[in-house]
Amino acid sequence: MTVRLRHPDGSTVHLAYCTNVHAAEDLPGIHGQLSGVAARVRRLLGVERLGLGLWLSQHAAADLLARPGELAGLRERLTALGLEVVTLNGFPYRGFHDEIVKYRVYTPDWADAERLRYTLGLAEILAALLPDDVTEGTISTLPLAWRSGWTKEKAAVVMSHLDAAAQGLRALAGRTGKVIRLGFEPEPGCIVETTPQATALLSDVDHDHLGLCLDACHMAVGFEEPGAGARTGLPIVKLQASCALVAPPGAQRALAAFDEARFLHQARSATGYADDLGEALAGGLPADESWRVHFHVPLHDAPPPPLSTSAPYLRDLLNVLLGGERPLTRHVEVETYTWNVLPGAPADVAEGIAAELDWMRGQLAALGLKET
Repeated sequence: MTVRLRHPDGSTVHLAYCTNVHAAEDLPGIHGQLSGVAARVRRLLGVERLGLGLWLSQHAAADLLARPGELAGLRERLTALGLEVVTLNGFPYRGFHDEIVKYRVYTPDWADAERLRYTLGLAEILAALLPDDVTEGTISTLPLAWRSGWTKEKAAVVMSHLDAAAQGLRALAGRTGKVIRLGFEPEPGCIVETTPQATALLSDVDHDHLGLCLDACHMAVGFEEPGAGARTGLPIVKLQASCALVAPPGAQRALAAFDEARFLHQARSATGYADDLGEALAGGLPADESWRVHFHVPLHDAPPPPLSTSAPYLRDLLNVLLGGERPLTRHVEVETYTWNVLPGAPADVAEGIAAELDWMRGQLAALGLKET
């Protein structure tokens, strides 16, 4: 068995877990992740091959590009461990497991030429890491920028960088025969918060190489209808399978255990929005409404009542994207990066990741997808 699945239309859907859950940002640390947690997840699942959504910090990516032998060695190591990479997470640039991340995760943004350089470097790396029988890879990236400081002038610079990204990806395909597509990931509080905003801002880009990465947690927090992403007209290059926290009216104090210092946890109700959970708990959201919180929680498990998760929303989104006559995306990445800050997290994170992937395999099987 593998975590490549066959859609009823005959196409292959790749399932992976995102390694941004791991803290290492240099090549020795990444090799340690692969031979440690990733290899253990594969064994726990009992699969011959495990898909990874690899996260490479700017430092690690630059090291791989500067030393071709290291890149070839990484590819060989993946193969030896029964691991494969068809997608990268290019959203965090560095320091994703610093003591405090918060708003820094959105820098550098797409107005900064360094974001363009980093992303095109990732594309070069991914083209080299793709298995021999795979010709298409994907990279997820931030939704242009955080909302503050956005001007017409900044928007023009961003669009010029997106054009340059598309040109670079097109040239890469010509040189390597590998098509790498970039997916912009709508997120609350950013310039692109929702799929309709993505349609408005990205309608004129090169859709052969640039499209959307839909994050199920972000969409649920935004109270988006699950079918919204399918109606944008933009290609959906990747789905990030994730679940948000949900608190019923009057029970929000139970969320206090999730108010932690590292990551930003946007919160929304039917009539209100707060940039972070602490702000919401301090009165930033009405207590007589249900809240949805941007805290990626395990797909397969719910927190103690009265809290719950947006797992039903994820199932509906999977049905929209993969339950039809043809798949609307072929890359599915489980992205629960919060295991290390999750209240009551298991000592063995590999067991949690394996349980999530097993849950996801069950959801996909229920839609008619079969393991190859």
